[in-house]
Amino acid sequence: QVQLVESGGGLVQAGGSLRLSCVASGRIFSINRMGWYRQAPGNQRELVAASTRGGNTNYADSVKGRFTISRDNAKNTVYLQMNSLKPEDTAVYYCNARLLVRFGDYETDYWGQGTQVTVSS
Repeated sequence: QVQLVESGGGLVQAGGSLRLSCVASGRIFSINRMGWYRQAPGNQRELVAASTRGGNTNYADSVKGRFTISRDNAKNTVYLQMNSLKPEDTAVYYCNARLLVRFGDYETDYWGQGTQVTVSS
């Protein structure tokens, strides 16, 4: 069984910073892609940032230059450093990991429970 546990959300004023963390645990053979998605009320879940095991990253246009994703592969952990936060960044942020439970399996997506980020104006 695989679990993803997020931490680091909270309430911050516009212009402030937060750092999200997500640890994957359980029966894991390898993790390819780890990333962060977010969902605001009434909106669809959207990709914020993602990182492959090799270090390739991609970001939503709305967060480029403000957010930075990083990984510690040895700890199965992904981070999201969020700077210059805006009220429109307010959402529930979900950690995602695309991984193999066993060698030879198909890759499967796993999700964390979500952490609330609220940016006040």
